[in-house]
Amino acid sequence: MKCGLRSGPCSRANLRMAHDPVQMQLEAYNAGDVERFMACYTPDCVVEDGAGNRLLTGQTEMRPRYEALFRSSPNLHCELINRTRIGRYVIDEERISGRVPAMNHAVVIYRVQDSLIEHVRFLRETE
Repeated sequence: MKCGLRSGPCSRANLRMAHDPVQMQLEAYNAGDVERFMACYTPDCVVEDGAGNRLLTGQTEMRPRYEALFRSSPNLHCELINRTRIGRYVIDEERISGRVPAMNHAVVIYRVQDSLIEHVRFLRETE
């Protein structure tokens, strides 16, 4: 099969999706798999709230936080409502259930570099 990069299963968009760290981290999040989840992020990834306040810096801060979240929230699930891609940015609207502490609705802006997530900004709505 010749792979023409215009459309079909070998299109650039489909090849990019095959190595999509944002989708892969969503699947790992829903599975509660911290190893797969962390593999989607750069070692020095920055996680911020909507106002730009740093919540976590680097995998050394992220890993224990997500290990605790996955452990305390066995029914954790994130439903993707909408995804928009603009260059290196991916913007997800999400509905979250089974999270302790509760968070129901969020918009998350991911910045991707070299097939890894390097920056995350959470805009959250809590109960």
